[in-house]
This record gives sequence, C-alpha cells and structure tokens, in this order.
Amino acid sequence: MTRRSGSCLRCCLVIFAVASALCVSGPALYSRLIKGFNLKGGSSISCAPCVCDCPAPLSLLNLAPGLANLSVRDCGKDDPDLKEEMEKQFVDLLSEELKLQEIVSEEHMRHMNITFGEARRVAAQYQKEAEKCNTATETCEQAREQAEAKMRQEKKITSLWERRARQLGWEGE
Repeated sequence: MTRRSGSCLRCCLVIFAVASALCVSGPALYSRLIKGFNLKGGSSISCAPCVCDCPAPLSLLNLAPGLANLSVRDCGKDDPDLKEEMEKQFVDLLSEELKLQEIVSEEHMRHMNITFGEARRVAAQYQKEAEKCNTATETCEQAREQAEAKMRQEKKITSLWERRARQLGWEGE
C-alpha cells in the first residue's frame, strides 16, 4: 500500500511540475509559435488603419463648470461646526480623542461591573438552590435509614412471632 501511495505521489508531483512549467513558459511559446506560422512568410501581421469620427472627449470643465472655481480652502467655509473643527490644533484633537476613549472605556467598565454583579447574583441564587437540594437529599437519606432500621426491627419481631407460633403448633404455608 505504501509503494502504491509513493508512486501516486511521484506521479502527482510530475504532473504538477509539467503544468507549472507550461503555465510559466506557455504564453512565450505560444507567441513564438504564432509568429513562426505567419501566412505571409516572415512579415508581421498588420491591421488597416482605423477610421473613426468620434467627438472629442468631454473635459471636466464642460461637465461641471462650477467645479473649477472651488478649492480646498473654500470647502466648508459656510459651515461653522466644520470651520471650528478645522481650526483646532493637533494636540487638541488628540486630547479630545483620549477623552472620548476614556468615556468609552468607562462605559465598558460600567457595563462589565453590571454584568459581573448580575453573574454574582445568579451564582448566589444557584448556590442557595444547591444547598436546598443538598439539605433535601440529606433529609431523604436520614428518612430512608430510619425506615430501613424500622423494617429490620419489624422483621425481627415478625420472625420472633413466627417462631413462637411454630412452637405452639402452627405449620404455616
């Protein structure tokens, strides 16, 4: 079985190597093959010149004439919020980003504390239920032990009465 799988592996590797070589060198070989089989005996294939009556491409100014008058400095000059935001210094922006991250982390911490408190409450509730079950199991076990003791006592009494009855002449079943 191992010889068969080894030969199969070798065969697959050979097929992969041949396919890889064809993929890499195939396009070059194909173009040489096409150039070698020219019908005109050595001259290259040429096309007739194209004749087209296409209109000139539209410029951006023709599409949106007002676009050329805009510049980056004019962008948002009428928006007071954007103007105020653009005037802020880099340090102010970083401090604002840190404050926002602090707020997010505080909210995350608060949510985590609430979730942790809820988990502790549920765990305490399950602990109480488990203690109730353990108490009930102990009570049942004690009751079973008492019942077994009473049953042994009743069997002794029954055996004693049966023995007395046999001594007095009772033959039983």
